[in-house]
Amino acid sequence: MTKRLAFAVLLTVLPMFAFAQDEETGKDTKTLVQKPSRDFVMLQITHNSWTNKPDSINLAGFNRGINGYICYDFPIGKSKFSFAAGIGISATNYYFKNQTIISTDTGSAAPVRFYDTTGFKRSKMTVAYLQAPFELRFFGNKTNRNMGFKAAIGMQVGTLVGAHVKNSFTIAGTNVKANEKTSTKRFLSPWNFAATARIGWGNYSLFGSYNLTNLYKEFQGPTLTPFSVGICLTGL
Repeated sequence: MTKRLAFAVLLTVLPMFAFAQDEETGKDTKTLVQKPSRDFVMLQITHNSWTNKPDSINLAGFNRGINGYICYDFPIGKSKFSFAAGIGISATNYYFKNQTIISTDTGSAAPVRFYDTTGFKRSKMTVAYLQAPFELRFFGNKTNRNMGFKAAIGMQVGTLVGAHVKNSFTIAGTNVKANEKTSTKRFLSPWNFAATARIGWGNYSLFGSYNLTNLYKEFQGPTLTPFSVGICLTGL
């Protein structure tokens, strides 16, 4: 009887003692459980160019782009892998030296033309897509994805939402600076499919993508395949 009473007292006192220890250290045991980051937000700054580009196209400078996505992450069991899907927008600027793009020719079969000229101070083409990224992700630190090695492979599916060509020039003999802007999606492929990859540490990764579709529709422009490399910032 005495042994049973002592055992019951021990079971009662031990939890109280453990709670008192937490109060003494000022730590709440619940705070020790950390909710992992799921890379909910992805922001990418990229350098863009084209493969299969003929010598007659004069890309100049740093052809930059910015992509922003919101993704939802689905952990795969208790592993360090997950699948993510999201939605966002991408915008890319291409700059030309002594050249512009003519996209106002009449006729249903008239293709886009890259026209050589020295009359423009700067010529720029901008294309924007509504994108849906899909990724298979690996996290070295699954309890805190803001730290540790991470990598991902996937693809992007996009639809063209806007495109324009903007030319800047100075009117001869005056200090007047003028701009002209032509907005049309007529010659461009309406869909964009690209393979993607990321590798990095913590919130920072190196990013790359390679299109599986051409920039222009068939017979509506040169066969240009976009690709990009850059830095990706993730978190939340």
